[in-house]
Amino acid sequence: MTKYKLKKSKVEDAVVGTYKKVENGVVAGYQSLEDAVVSTYKKIENKFTDRFLEQSQQENHK
Repeated sequence: MTKYKLKKSKVEDAVVGTYKKVENGVVAGYQSLEDAVVSTYKKIENKFTDRFLEQSQQENHK
């Protein structure tokens, strides 16, 4: 038996195209927000480390 599939309509192509644009916009927005949060966290972490911690000359022995 020959395999069949539904034909794509212009409406379907438009809906799928619009969905992909919205999805890409949301993902890009989330990615930029995540990058900003991680960058801010790293700045805080580095300032904390510089202010309150110092390099230890001892090696850890188990």
